[in-house]
Amino acid sequence: MTDRGMHPTAIEVFARYYRDVEAGARGTIPEASITPLHDLPRLEAFSATESERAEALRRTAMIKLNGGLGTSMGLAGPKSALVVRDGLTFLDVIARQALALRARYAVDLPVLFMDSFRTQADTLEVLASYPDLAVDGLPLDFLQGAEPKLRADDLSPVEWPQDPELEWCPPGHGDVYLALSTTGLLDRLREKGIRYAFLSNADNLGATCDPDIAAWLLRHDVPYLAEVCERTVNDRKGGHLARRVSDGRIVLRDSAMVVPGEEDFFGDIERHRTFHANNLWVDLEVVARLLAEGDGQIGLPIIVNRKTVDPTRPDSTPVLQLETAMGAAIEAVDGSQALLVPRTRFRPVKTTNELALLRSDRYRLDAESHVVTTTERPEPFVDLGKAFALVPEFERRFPHGVPSLRECTSFRVVGDVVFGADVVCRGDVVVSAEAALDGSSGPLQIPDGSVLGAVLGDT
Repeated sequence: MTDRGMHPTAIEVFARYYRDVEAGARGTIPEASITPLHDLPRLEAFSATESERAEALRRTAMIKLNGGLGTSMGLAGPKSALVVRDGLTFLDVIARQALALRARYAVDLPVLFMDSFRTQADTLEVLASYPDLAVDGLPLDFLQGAEPKLRADDLSPVEWPQDPELEWCPPGHGDVYLALSTTGLLDRLREKGIRYAFLSNADNLGATCDPDIAAWLLRHDVPYLAEVCERTVNDRKGGHLARRVSDGRIVLRDSAMVVPGEEDFFGDIERHRTFHANNLWVDLEVVARLLAEGDGQIGLPIIVNRKTVDPTRPDSTPVLQLETAMGAAIEAVDGSQALLVPRTRFRPVKTTNELALLRSDRYRLDAESHVVTTTERPEPFVDLGKAFALVPEFERRFPHGVPSLRECTSFRVVGDVVFGADVVCRGDVVVSAEAALDGSSGPLQIPDGSVLGAVLGDT
């Protein structure tokens, strides 16, 4: 890490977590140590004046976590550089959202991207199309740290001569606080009068810098706010907030922090009714104070992620990645709160299933580049199957775009299928290549203009 140029404080943070793992720490939170978090305030119950919104945005900066490569979707570069809607990438949409807020409220809302060593170059290339995006005195991006992946068997740094860069990983998005400090951005933002940072994932286009939330923070002098959404059966794997029994503090428990054998508690959506949207707002003065008191460390709980050194090869060397979550800072801040927000603020793209929904006619971008629905119907369940899991294969099988899903309640594809132009899905749709082809070779071709509303193999 020293040879790579990592900041001494970042090295000490890694060393501390290494020593914890060496001593047997696994970063788990037992169910018996927490109680569910209920009866939260709702965003819909609050409204602000236009002057309150403008004043709040003047004191806010947007920070987008942009270190993800999207390797699980077959991408080689940053996921945020993927075209998501109307020929625009995630980065394009985020930039346009920020510029629209600046124009509407006449503010210099800074937007910063926390890149990893693998995403920086491609990100800045896309953002070069927005010469007005950078705010005077601030860069468009800053780098999070890098740390070695550890062999799962003996905790030594893994070696992978085929691609030595795969021997390294970012230390999780909890690194954002330290990265802001070591790059000097924490002080520069505070010098500009910025009080709050709004942090969210770059692949969540629903996570706009909401001026009502910013105004709510200022009005109530909230030092830290986590956004949560109501859980559904599709959110069983999402991290959730709970209250720690020992001291009453709110804590974040991610799936990797569940004690083996307690997965049913974690997935119980009646017990833990909300999930953490990974949208949060934090007072930068509080961050500065905590870092100063901790000699550069906030003391976030460790997350031990088990991976393989090459994420595209399950047979490659098993490794541990020592990570932290930015949302775990909620337990370190006195007076932290959680706010129940509409589901519209959580619209991530983790798989091609979500990509299909966002590209479909169920959604559009409004004049301020917000993703808005085109129908009041509930969002359909989408399962495209393994043949569509990687973006290149997804594009090949939807050469003319995703079918119409406005009147669809579920859309499931089984096997190798290629869709023509102007295909419409209505109701519950199952397209089964296995049933339709009856053993013949080649993909099932869905003709242009098809209207699907039954199991195709049966019609």
